[in-house]
Amino acid sequence: MPIASAASTLSLPLAIGFEFRVDPVTDIASEAARLRAAAEAKPMRLPVNRKVDETHHAVTPDGLSVWYTIQVSPHNRIQEAIFERTDRVPSDDEVNEWLGLLVVGARATEAPSFPGSTTRRFEAFESAAR
Repeated sequence: MPIASAASTLSLPLAIGFEFRVDPVTDIASEAARLRAAAEAKPMRLPVNRKVDETHHAVTPDGLSVWYTIQVSPHNRIQEAIFERTDRVPSDDEVNEWLGLLVVGARATEAPSFPGSTTRRFEAFESAAR
C-alpha cells in the first residue's frame, strides 16, 4: 500500500500568476519630468545592485519602453537612459526627443550594445561636485 506524502494530499495550484501593468505615456514632457524627479529623489549609490523600481520606467502607447536613473558615487554622477522595443531598435528621432528632456547638464553618449539588440543605452557622466 503506497504511503501518502503531505505534498500529494495538498491541492495547491502549480503556478502563481501575477499581473504587470504599465500605463501608456501620452505627454512625453510631463513623463520625462516625472522620471527625472524620481531619479533625483532616489539616486542609486554606487556600487549598486542595479535594482530599479517602476518609478523610473515609462512606456509610450506605441510600445517604447523608457528607463531613466541617476547613479552617484563620491566623485561622479551618471545619468542613464535606456530605450527598448520588442519589435525593433528605437529610432534616433524618438530617442533624441526623450534625451533632450531627460538628460540635463551633460551630453549623453550611446553605449555599445549587443548585435541584434532592440535596446539603446545612453549615459552622461559628470562630476559629483555641483
